[in-house]
Amino acid sequence: MADRDPFAIAGNVIVVTGGASGIGDEVVADLVDAGANVVVADLAPPPGRPTVIYHHVDVTYEDALADLVKDTVGRFGQVDGLVNCAAMYKTLGAKKTLEELTVHEWDDVLRINVRGTWQAMKAILPAVPPQGGRIVNVSSTTARTGTLGFPHYIASKAAVEGLTRAAARELGARGITVNAVAPGLVDDDATNELNDPDYVAQAVNRRSIKRTLLPADVASVVRFLCSGGSGFITGQVLIVDGGGVFV
Repeated sequence: MADRDPFAIAGNVIVVTGGASGIGDEVVADLVDAGANVVVADLAPPPGRPTVIYHHVDVTYEDALADLVKDTVGRFGQVDGLVNCAAMYKTLGAKKTLEELTVHEWDDVLRINVRGTWQAMKAILPAVPPQGGRIVNVSSTTARTGTLGFPHYIASKAAVEGLTRAAARELGARGITVNAVAPGLVDDDATNELNDPDYVAQAVNRRSIKRTLLPADVASVVRFLCSGGSGFITGQVLIVDGGGVFV
């Protein structure tokens, strides 16, 4: 019998938070196409995805996450991977300076983007099998570029990267890898709602690869980090932006 493809994820059980729209929806589609059993945690169901299991979940509510994990284990026996796409981005509204931001706006973004990521990781850990699993968190290149207008969002994504490293250090002994993917400006509904076309075009011009960044570009990297082929990579942030930011 031929050895199993180390990059195959067919049959793996993967929870995707924020999987109903944007990058998360593309991640779900890509994982499903690769044969994974996908469980979506979001405030709305993923459109046109009858093959996935959907749970109405606010990632900052422990009881909702616990119910999701309990149902997933009941159906599949375990959780092999978690992809944290849930974040407050599309609803950020107009760009604001540090002085214009309110405490409420700051707390909302940090609560969802950072605390929600931690709470989702915490929730699935008891269901990860003894041989280990994969956690992938979605960050942003803005954590490096300090893009104007969204200081609370940028702070949240920098915190996600720090949390990724802390979790990787802690969970490595359990065979669980924890990495982050940091996309540049993605050409999707959320980006086009928050920015004018000239801003998106400028992002393309700053890249080494002169085209728009699509959700599918991010999804393929997430799939790799969910596979066995990434088993010796942990605590890392993979930048997906066509060569705009080098680190």
